Amino acid sequence: MIKIAKLGGSSVASAEQFRKVKSIVEADPDRRFVVVSAAGKRDSSDNKITDLLLLVNAHIQYHVDCTALLADIERRFLDIASELGLKWPVHEKFELFAKNIKKHSPEYVVSRGEWFTAHLMAEYLQMPFVDAADVVVFHHNGEVDMERTAARLKDVMVREGSFVLPGFYGATVDGQIKLFQRGGGDITGAILARCVDAGLYENWTDVSGFLSADPRIVEHPRSIRRITFDEMRELSYMGASVLQEEAIFPVREVNIPIQIKNTNRPDDEGTIIRERARAGEDEHLITGIAGKRDFISVHVKKAHMSNEVGFVRRALSILERYGVSVEHIPTGVDSFSVVVNGADVRDSIYSIVADIRRELEPDDITMVDKLALISVVGRNMSKRSGTSGKIFGALGEAGVNIRMITQSSQEISIILGVNNEDFDRAIQVIYDRFVRDEMVTAS
Repeated sequence: MIKIAKLGGSSVASAEQFRKVKSIVEADPDRRFVVVSAAGKRDSSDNKITDLLLLVNAHIQYHVDCTALLADIERRFLDIASELGLKWPVHEKFELFAKNIKKHSPEYVVSRGEWFTAHLMAEYLQMPFVDAADVVVFHHNGEVDMERTAARLKDVMVREGSFVLPGFYGATVDGQIKLFQRGGGDITGAILARCVDAGLYENWTDVSGFLSADPRIVEHPRSIRRITFDEMRELSYMGASVLQEEAIFPVREVNIPIQIKNTNRPDDEGTIIRERARAGEDEHLITGIAGKRDFISVHVKKAHMSNEVGFVRRALSILERYGVSVEHIPTGVDSFSVVVNGADVRDSIYSIVADIRRELEPDDITMVDKLALISVVGRNMSKRSGTSGKIFGALGEAGVNIRMITQSSQEISIILGVNNEDFDRAIQVIYDRFVRDEMVTAS
């Protein structure tokens, strides 16, 4: 089986981390292909190489000298090479890069973080280096040309047998460097996994997979060992993510599982993400709980609204006019609500309400701010009767007022709206009642 080992920035931040990576790769001969991010933070006071290169671009844009900044970046790579006894000419390569930096595009400059890191990793692992610019092909509209990319990657795979590939960037057919969005190294790894027909895509980071709740709210939450792609998307949407969301699509389409692993604790099981759960696999009622604060709900009421064709569409068109994305639309016979992110309408909410009032002429329109949304996710909730009622009952007993309720059409998530001040308590209550109690019972 072919395994893709994608290494996040924390996994390649220092010579010490490089040594851990080597042990991981050498422990399994199936790990023939390695994708690396740019060197990340060595500690909480440190900077990511990518952030420093973005700062270099800003210096260039505003005609500020960036010599000292470039020297700091070079020193990071020189320190890794020196401590590991690597021979790749870091100084010569970086000197050439710095000398011509104003000739390069901002995307080219930022991509060098991955490029330098991957070169050092390739020598350390004694694997060939393959430049992503030669194999990951972008259309000029920013989309990946999967057909050309697959052909080039398969050709290199046959020719080299194994290699190290920098993540986060590729190039157009005419050689212009193109970046993925931040976190694009995850996407590179997923594309490679798909193109070489990998059996498993390993994403190595500094956490041992997904947790069932935010550890800043719940003390020592249960690890999620198995999760479906749909469940992961639901939790990621609410911010519970250790993986760039776009990374799942290349592998999901061809049913390649993803495993989240911890570089610092490689023996931890981590989290497996796959299209469908296997029979009997982690049959927890609730897989995870996640949420966000500071939403706004606009409630519109009008008698016989359901008979007025296009009423909701007209309301949504007003939001579209202001460039606002709608999170949820709870509906009734004579009313509906639109839930939006407060940050998206900070400067426009009163104008939006005024336009709705003028154009739709509702009987009543009210606004609720400081609303928090909590997503309770679990593929097994639909199989067990009374789950929703038990959740509502537990929150009611705890004195938490539920302001809104929606459920996904797939029946794998229940979304609750509560006041911001009840957010932490609501998550703690749900976890204690449905996750911690389940763990105690199971033990």
